[in-house]
Amino acid sequence: MTNTKQTETIKRRYNRISSAFDFMDRIIREKWRKELLQHAKGKVLEVGVGTGLNLKYYPDHAEVTGIDFSPAMLQKAREKADRMPQHFELLEMDAQQMNFSDNTFDTVVTTCVFCSVPDPVKGLKEIRRVTKPEGKIIMLEHMRSNNEFFGKTMDILNPIGLHIVGANINRKTMENIQQADMKVENEEFLMTSVMRKLLLSPNKE
Repeated sequence: MTNTKQTETIKRRYNRISSAFDFMDRIIREKWRKELLQHAKGKVLEVGVGTGLNLKYYPDHAEVTGIDFSPAMLQKAREKADRMPQHFELLEMDAQQMNFSDNTFDTVVTTCVFCSVPDPVKGLKEIRRVTKPEGKIIMLEHMRSNNEFFGKTMDILNPIGLHIVGANINRKTMENIQQADMKVENEEFLMTSVMRKLLLSPNKE
């Protein structure tokens, strides 16, 4: 399957589950969201804003733009944003090909996004491109377990989740970050090695 076809397939799956997504996304604890987003500063980009579950946790001073490739998910996010005092710019956009200039954002945020981006390295390189040299990337991502038994189990189960939701549960995200030339400044395990909170530098000279 080509990247374009795969992107469209996953988009359709997320459009389909948008009404149930808030319930499904309870894997991310409220405490984790609060702790992650307190570090968002300046001009902020949230990649894969989804139904907008993170929006209420942003500091008031943050200037937030959120993107997602699913219009149905974005509609849910806009409904949440309309009930909040802050202004959020929410745009339909593919993480693999962003319509932003180089070095635009002070902070880039992702929460359980890179399980779904068809070409994760391409998406990560786009994040690196749009982040200012002194900017930060903060991520809360689930990925393949470091435990050999659980990792292989995730490999076996992955086609089921991918077919139903469009999410890969066995992505080797740390390797993908390395391929995208970004630098890991801090890594914290939240659920053994499956869920991790990451602080990255775009690693630009």
